[in-house]
Amino acid sequence: MDAIRASVDIARSPAEVYGYLTDPAHLPEWQHSAVRARPLDGAPLHLGSKLAVTRRIGRRRFPMTMQVTEFDPPRSWRLHGLDGPVRGDVRGTIEPLDGGRRSRVTLNLDFEAHGIGRALVPLVLRPYARRELPRNEEKLRHLLEH
Repeated sequence: MDAIRASVDIARSPAEVYGYLTDPAHLPEWQHSAVRARPLDGAPLHLGSKLAVTRRIGRRRFPMTMQVTEFDPPRSWRLHGLDGPVRGDVRGTIEPLDGGRRSRVTLNLDFEAHGIGRALVPLVLRPYARRELPRNEEKLRHLLEH
């Protein structure tokens, strides 16, 4: 299946947007399913960083470990799940608009399924993510512009 993709234009510079998006503490502010996110080494995000992320889907909470596999400020980053039956893979890119006064954020989300995750991804997670991703981006835009 194809990755889920959504874009949003934000009236902030790429550096400001990148700084916000790559700070794990902000994840629960703009992502509906994110309950908590923190770097495991206590340092700012960098290539190779590992994060502990807890997501809520329905009434259940799912802890997971993600690793930064791409980190190119202020243009792109990528996180890949390391454990669990469903391992998310998200790549974010930021394009400068209007001479760098605005930004276009594009998020690509895909899943790697193991065991029971093979059933969960098409039946639960993909439909949920398709609904949530555009709402998250709109919330991100609102938070950064106001």
